[in-house]
Amino acid sequence: MGNSTGSTIDELQAVEMHLWYKKFMTECPSGQLTLHEFKQFFGLQGLDPEASAYIEQMFRTFDMNKDGYIDFMEYVAALSLVMRGKMEHKLRWYFKLYDVDGNGCIDRHELLNIIKAIRAINGNENDETSAEDFTNRVFDRIDINGDGELSLEEFVAGARGDNDFMEVMIKSLDLSHIMAVIHNRRQSV
Repeated sequence: MGNSTGSTIDELQAVEMHLWYKKFMTECPSGQLTLHEFKQFFGLQGLDPEASAYIEQMFRTFDMNKDGYIDFMEYVAALSLVMRGKMEHKLRWYFKLYDVDGNGCIDRHELLNIIKAIRAINGNENDETSAEDFTNRVFDRIDINGDGELSLEEFVAGARGDNDFMEVMIKSLDLSHIMAVIHNRRQSV
């Protein structure tokens, strides 16, 4: 009897997992999502080069075993992290996503390209602060040792201490519009 809440949560998670699986297999019958299908799946085709490069980096980050495909387990792990993950895990994942060259640091150029891409995807390229100014401000605030690169530690601490930067990161993986599309398709099936 004391486990009735746990059973309900497990049942809800099982139902949600089944819906995710059904959606994934409907959109990707092979069970392996390619980059092209990933862009179609999330409605991210026809983007400018910076936004497209960001989406490709996101795909590579989700492709945990680096086989060039996102399988269902990688898809679930990514959605689970983005939707339910603890902030510490999200920040580490954002760092990995933003560290395009994989050298363990984020430089100004990498962050600038990410900011431009996020703005292009979300449709706020015309923000009052330019992407360059925003990037410079972030580095001025969180590059503690002043070396022109953000280490994982600087990135995590800086994100926790800079609400503007945290908001940009949250928007970079805002899947609410995507989840609404999935929900609407589920209702019509």
